[in-house]
Amino acid sequence: MNFDRKSLNNNQLIEFYKKLLWPRLVEEKMLLLLRQGRISKWFSGIGQEAIAVGSTLGMNTDEYILPMHRNLGVFTTRDIPLSRLMAQWQGKASGFTKGRDRSFHFGTQEYKIIGMISHLGPQLALADGIALADSLSKRKKATLVFTGEGATSEGDFHEALNIAAVWNLPVIFLIENNGYGLSTPVSEQYHCRNLVDKAIGYGIEGRQIDGNNLLEVYHTINEIAVDIRQNPRPVLLECMTFRMRGHEEASGTKYVPQHLFDEWLQKDPLTNFENYLLEANVLRSEWIPKMRAEFAAMIESEIEKVFSEPDIIPDPATEIADMYKPYNFSTFQPSNSLKTTKRYIDGISDGLKQAMRKYDNLVIMGQDIAEYGGAFKITQGFLDEFGRERVRNTPICESGVVGVAMGLALNGFKAIMEMQFADFVSCGFNQIVNNLAKTHYRWGQGVDVVIRMPAGAGTGAGPFHSQSNEAWFTKTPGLKVVFPAFPDDAKGLLMAAIDDPNPVMYFEHKYLYRKISGAVPDGDYYVEIGKAKVIQTGEEASIITYGLGVHWAIEFAAKNPDFSLEIIDLRSLQPWDKEAVEKSVKKTGRVLILHEDTLTSGFGSEIAAHLAEHCFKYLDAPIMRCASLDTAIPMNMALEDQFLAKSRLADMITRLINY
Repeated sequence: MNFDRKSLNNNQLIEFYKKLLWPRLVEEKMLLLLRQGRISKWFSGIGQEAIAVGSTLGMNTDEYILPMHRNLGVFTTRDIPLSRLMAQWQGKASGFTKGRDRSFHFGTQEYKIIGMISHLGPQLALADGIALADSLSKRKKATLVFTGEGATSEGDFHEALNIAAVWNLPVIFLIENNGYGLSTPVSEQYHCRNLVDKAIGYGIEGRQIDGNNLLEVYHTINEIAVDIRQNPRPVLLECMTFRMRGHEEASGTKYVPQHLFDEWLQKDPLTNFENYLLEANVLRSEWIPKMRAEFAAMIESEIEKVFSEPDIIPDPATEIADMYKPYNFSTFQPSNSLKTTKRYIDGISDGLKQAMRKYDNLVIMGQDIAEYGGAFKITQGFLDEFGRERVRNTPICESGVVGVAMGLALNGFKAIMEMQFADFVSCGFNQIVNNLAKTHYRWGQGVDVVIRMPAGAGTGAGPFHSQSNEAWFTKTPGLKVVFPAFPDDAKGLLMAAIDDPNPVMYFEHKYLYRKISGAVPDGDYYVEIGKAKVIQTGEEASIITYGLGVHWAIEFAAKNPDFSLEIIDLRSLQPWDKEAVEKSVKKTGRVLILHEDTLTSGFGSEIAAHLAEHCFKYLDAPIMRCASLDTAIPMNMALEDQFLAKSRLADMITRLINY
């Protein structure tokens, strides 16, 4: 192993050695604690420390790093106190996630580190978003994100590299090629000769280096970072190394041939760097045991301090309160009192435009939203007013763009992503339900992202362009879900969603875009998320609905004036207005829950269960649900009409009233 110190002086080299030694000794202590049964799990990075330490030394301390399981050296090189790390690993209240997540699954804005989640790959797109925020703010910074050779097979890897290449984002994508996934060797993971060769396909620079050579890692990262700060672009860096222990300690290593251990033991990053310093007379042999003894005493003290901390006392109220970032909705008055009759689609466009003018850190992203104005022309003209940096066409990669939106939010921006159709959200599902939704609960970070979801049937568009899939997200704590039925609510709920620092799924019904009109305030306008609206009062039965179902209910009530029906438009599904619904049901004694989604496990099931539990004694008839058939949505218009709940609405209300 050849070391090139270049311009580093002796003091710097000794400091580098200490940075490399510290995580190794911490790891050795953790393995001892594991054998003693004092800790339960550990992902060892022994033998790979040069990558984490060298790359972190090569970055500026105010630049973001997104590490993975075996990158303890990132955290220690950023000087995070061991007591805080140990508290995190042991699930103590003083840890970064207050016992809610394990190991390195956390972030910290203080140290500019964004940890991974267990689904390998999603953090790559977050790095894109972080870098984009820096670029938009004219900050000359680089971002470093880690991945393993196994995760390069995931779609998230492709999407993140492609976005970074297209947008010239200053991101260093670092692959730790350590030979194995959990137990799968690289020969069974990819067929190309070198992973760095994948850079060619994205039109970006790629380098391969010795990941066990601390100075080679440091100089390479430092040189790339210095360059891409001035000339923004992504670089793919493959660091060759080896995993000397199991995926995690319980996995063992029996599947690895012994000769590989023997070969890589000779390439140990700490031993080789230590020998180099001794031979270069930078380090004296008598200093080493003293350093080790000092470090060992510090490690013992820090760890035992955490073991003596009290265990967390579970409190449901605390857990529920931390699921969302606190947000106090102010009673906003429209910025002017004028109203204009506008279509539903114009209410959405108006809300977007007002928000873009109000928040200069707001970025809209989506497929074909710039010159083309979006599939439904909602952002038509936005490019001329707000420019290409803030109105961004994206490649076709939902997961990657959701990740970019989250990265923007992590680095001080607001982001809106338009799903071209709500059906396509399945391609970005993991980023939404596991990254966006859980981040504040896990480590207290708000995620200021709105995802627009053009949803619903009525146009004969078939199974992949017509779904009402809001129930996929109402089940996920951490997300807010809204579904306006009128132009003014479309604007008001959208502006409220953008103002809210939590991730919001904003459903908009495609059928309503150009079908309905109403008076919409011209200025800034906000409707509180979680508040229902009484559309009309009645005495005989309550119809609880939202979205297109509101218009079905209004139409039926108008055609059947003999029925005294109260119609409640939920407007928000997470949270939903339990108080308003209960008040109506207690008044009428009968309730029909109406929605466009399929019957089984539709959101109406939650409302029905709640009412059965809390309003049973006020009911004069069974709770009834009117929903669409439990099938996929057909394309043929006659079949679609049969599928939709509207075709059964009259019969259901008649049965309810006559019970």
